[in-house]
Amino acid sequence: MNSAGLLADAFGRVREVVHETVAGLSPALLHARLDPRANTIAWLAWHLTRIQDDHIADVADEEQLWLSAGWADRFALPFPEAATGYGHTSKQVAAVKVESADLLLGYYDAVHDRTVHFVRGLRNVDLDRVVDESWSPPVTLGVRLVSVVAEECACGGSWL
Repeated sequence: MNSAGLLADAFGRVREVVHETVAGLSPALLHARLDPRANTIAWLAWHLTRIQDDHIADVADEEQLWLSAGWADRFALPFPEAATGYGHTSKQVAAVKVESADLLLGYYDAVHDRTVHFVRGLRNVDLDRVVDESWSPPVTLGVRLVSVVAEECACGGSWL
């Protein structure tokens, strides 16, 4: 297996967990909070998808599906369109209300499909391309992609 295949497999495994967790849940379960400061399943699924959409769009030099495919309008959340959930307060977490698990999974699947299409086209040498010089050391494409997988695992681990 090459690096692109490995990354596609990692994103595929995250997809399995997202679907196993979210599919078929009622809005009440998607929005349930075990503690007033706890993240909801809806927020976790939305957040990990927003991070993936944001980061992959950036490194692929494309517009986020959140905007270009109308997902921001379908979700109609009370945040700026660029919001990804990073740094959200407990009140903002509670504001992520979705009509159904299908809406979350529709957005997730669209982002996942674009991500896998992007990573399958990569060669090992592509992973060394610097994509963010604001860090020391600068962030390469490979590091950014692993960071996205790690973020998704951290969010997924929150609901398991």
